[in-house]
Amino acid sequence: MTGEHRFYPGQPRLLRELLLQLQPHWRSDAALPARLEALLRRDRRCGSRDRRLYRELVYTTIRYLPWLEPLLAAPPGPLEKAVAWLAADTPGTRGFRQALAGDWPPCPPDIGAKAAQLAVDPDAVLPAWLRSECPEAFQPAQRDALLRRAPLWIRLQGSGAAATLAEFGRHGWTVRPSDLLPGAFALPPEADVTATEAYAEGRVEIQDLGSQLILAAIGLEPGGHWLDACAGAGGKALQLAALLGPAGRVDADDIRPAALVELAHRATRAGLRDRIACRPPGDTLYDGVLVDAPCSGSGTWRRSPHLKWTTTLAQVEACGRRQEALLRAGAGQVRPGGRLVYATCSLCQRENEAVIRHFLAARPDFAPAPFARAFRGEPRGDGLLFWPASHDGDGFFVASLRRHPDK
Repeated sequence: MTGEHRFYPGQPRLLRELLLQLQPHWRSDAALPARLEALLRRDRRCGSRDRRLYRELVYTTIRYLPWLEPLLAAPPGPLEKAVAWLAADTPGTRGFRQALAGDWPPCPPDIGAKAAQLAVDPDAVLPAWLRSECPEAFQPAQRDALLRRAPLWIRLQGSGAAATLAEFGRHGWTVRPSDLLPGAFALPPEADVTATEAYAEGRVEIQDLGSQLILAAIGLEPGGHWLDACAGAGGKALQLAALLGPAGRVDADDIRPAALVELAHRATRAGLRDRIACRPPGDTLYDGVLVDAPCSGSGTWRRSPHLKWTTTLAQVEACGRRQEALLRAGAGQVRPGGRLVYATCSLCQRENEAVIRHFLAARPDFAPAPFARAFRGEPRGDGLLFWPASHDGDGFFVASLRRHPDK
């Protein structure tokens, strides 16, 4: 485990410089993380350990932006102290936090107590437009979960679980098993799993627990030929191939060729290359089609807090229209009697239950299929919503449909 990072007097000044450079962009640039990385790598004052510190401090500022942005216009001091107090206590931030906010009481876990200390509105940490799409997100338990740093979730695959966990232990990483899914483990957010032997040998995949729950909840029969219609880099395609077993086959498609190249590499590393084909579906009718649709990403705000401030309600509505089109296209690839699974990493009803409601009204040959297990998911229309507060992962929605065998 990386040791504690010492505090240097110039760190608060550099933090303020970074924030001032990012300020014109943090309510409009969905690629803000890449912008931050470019700033850090250009600055000769930032080594690798420094970059970890400033990433954490900048992301803390973004998480609590409406609370902290007004302080950026004030003289130095209050902003830097508030950021230090709100930042996660990690070896990399401990020196900074102790130097700047050590005389404050420990930072509490709940947003209400944090807001009281700073005399700010606790609900301001979420965008106001979210109330019309997901009012439950403002309940204290859900709101608090959306503000906490997310752990790094992994999925073990194949043999060698004991060796994998032992290797993680040698790195000093705390490994927490999921109480919902065997083989799913939470690691510290800063754990570099991609640098391990277990990752290189295909014994582990990085996949959020909420993502893993989608396919686990629907109940898959072994075998069959499936299409992952929006595969991306293939986290769910790999899990799908593993769940279908040796007799199963998965075709993976995506509009981004680079993502499919990465998927092919991951499938080879996982020993699943003979079960996954990266190719357009053509005229094939499948036993099942997964439409993991591009979305606003509101369920991922724990990892990508900048999206809270760059996403608008108009963009959510546009996502919903695109998702309906993708679901209709996916339905055209399902054989009679086959399955159609729709998923997003969104909390917004317009991208979730409304999409399914509109689809079922237009396609009476499809009907909701029962879930094998709910995994603490909350029923939302004809689907399930996995809240971050329920499993300590990202937020996901899933709906499972079946085409009538005679239509």
